[in-house]
Amino acid sequence: MSVGKLKSILAAATISGVTEARARIFGHVINPTGQKSPHKILRKKLIGEKVAQWYPHDIRHDDPLVMAQKEQERLTKLELLKRRGKGAPKKGQGRRAVKRSK
Repeated sequence: MSVGKLKSILAAATISGVTEARARIFGHVINPTGQKSPHKILRKKLIGEKVAQWYPHDIRHDDPLVMAQKEQERLTKLELLKRRGKGAPKKGQGRRAVKRSK
């Protein structure tokens, strides 16, 4: 073996040893092949819980009194529309049915 080849082998071994030590110390992941890895994404903290805590609990979906009030408002609005003649037509008497009968 020549001296130059021995030095290059020693240098490569030293560099790989230093790289492994650095990875262990700083918590890095060694990727000698350079392939894509999900490690960068998985390393981040999950934020779903924090986002969910930010918004208060929505009482409208759980309280039956609130839902009943919304339904009552909808029915009164429909009644007002029907009084003015703006309500929905009965089933089978809409615009398409009128066109067919002509």
